[in-house]
Amino acid sequence: MSESAAPPAAALDTLDRAAVLRRVSWRLMPFLFALYVFAYLDRVNLSYAALSIRRELGFSDTVYGAGAGLFFISYALFEVPSNLVLLRLGPRRWIAIIMTAWGVLSTCMALVHTPHSFYLIRFLLGAAEAGFFPGIVLYLTYWFPLAQRARAIARFMTATAVAGIIGAPFSTLLLRLNGVAHIAGWKWLFVGEGLPSIVLGCCVLFVLTDRPEDAAWLSLPERQWLLAEVKAHETQSATTAGTHLLHAFRNGTVWLLASIYFAISVGLYGLSLWLPVVVKNLSHAADLHVIALTAIPYLLAAVAMLLVARSSDRSGERKWHLCACLAGGAIAFLLSAVLVNPLLAITALFVAAAGIWGGFGPFWALPTGMLRGAAAAGGIALINSIGALGGFCGPYLMGRVSDLTHSFRAALLVCSALLLIAAIIAAALKPARISRPVSN
Repeated sequence: MSESAAPPAAALDTLDRAAVLRRVSWRLMPFLFALYVFAYLDRVNLSYAALSIRRELGFSDTVYGAGAGLFFISYALFEVPSNLVLLRLGPRRWIAIIMTAWGVLSTCMALVHTPHSFYLIRFLLGAAEAGFFPGIVLYLTYWFPLAQRARAIARFMTATAVAGIIGAPFSTLLLRLNGVAHIAGWKWLFVGEGLPSIVLGCCVLFVLTDRPEDAAWLSLPERQWLLAEVKAHETQSATTAGTHLLHAFRNGTVWLLASIYFAISVGLYGLSLWLPVVVKNLSHAADLHVIALTAIPYLLAAVAMLLVARSSDRSGERKWHLCACLAGGAIAFLLSAVLVNPLLAITALFVAAAGIWGGFGPFWALPTGMLRGAAAAGGIALINSIGALGGFCGPYLMGRVSDLTHSFRAALLVCSALLLIAAIIAAALKPARISRPVSN
């Protein structure tokens, strides 16, 4: 009997479907979670070094913002090719390669001494990390049926919030090494947070399994049932989008989703890569106290992601969950720009973070339910690539506006407007409603 054949009825009668999904989740998700924690930390740890690096190297806000955002230019350029290489090499080998590469490049950030070296390493870092997130989203479609996918994606993406929660105290600890061996604290930060990515990249080869049919840790009936569940949803999604790569590029809904993600990314990275600086300007607290304070919005974001994804999966509804998060983020950004009281403005920024992160689960469940095969690889990567352009625009906008106006308020208003537009676009989408799962 082939691996893809449907399991016998007798085997299905005794199969605990929920237990199979739990086993898959416990086998894959903790490790994927750890990978993304350090991937995201290597992406945004620049924000923790910002207060020191701008002062010691004399970088203007525009230089810092451009370098922070340049990561996302190469990220956008290399994302689709990287995801297609993943299809050829398999997730396990390709993720191991790119994670080791970006770990090495992250440690090289300690060598930065001029704007040009800053720009170069950030550009190369973005190219190395480009295939990771869309590759993992695609990888999860191999293992989780559509009805459980939003929660799986949200659990994975909660790592970005956890990276902020643990990144703040971890970065504070590394920055306290300032002067040890005559090395600046911000250099210790990049070395200390880049090395774990190298170690984890080597571990990928021994921990991950490419597809369910390769999973020796599942029984034959369990593998057959899981494959049948995933393929059933692939067949269902084929009515919405074709199976060829070009169909993803020609699909209007993919471009609408990409525009939504662009707006989300402007707010997300404008906030995360400038948060310590903005909080410092508003509170005038000591540098290390400011960095410790930035753990709070990530804690709120983690809670929001899990609650929204749980509600979305239970109801089978994606669009309005996404709209609510985007609208909430837009209102919070608006309040952070107009409120005079520093404490209230900082609180509004923290709420904006919860709104942005909360929408990730239902957002990424939309394209993964519409596309499959090469279209899934190309469509997911295309959406993330367009979003990556927002990752450049957000940090650069914050830095440029700060240099021109000596304030971040105008940039925060732009973030608010973009999230509001994204909420309106999301409200106009007509995704198919997902039937509720047999078991949660």
